Amino acid sequence: MCVGCAMAAASAASGLRTWLQTHNLGWLTPKRLRAITIGAMCAAGLVSTVGVSGSTPPAAHAALPVHHVTGSTAR
Repeated sequence: MCVGCAMAAASAASGLRTWLQTHNLGWLTPKRLRAITIGAMCAAGLVSTVGVSGSTPPAAHAALPVHHVTGSTAR
């Protein structure tokens, strides 16, 4: 996991929490907001570590290097 992915995921979870908090939803108590925040941070951490791969997969038809033998190897 790269630091950029972790920071983006954490900021998205924090943004979700802020968005929920500013909309003054009646059912959103401080206890529920805390639970949603913890769940969002855990989900963001899992997605950024397991769900997003930063490396490029190898090509399916990669050519193997060819070794040419020149001269006689028997002595």
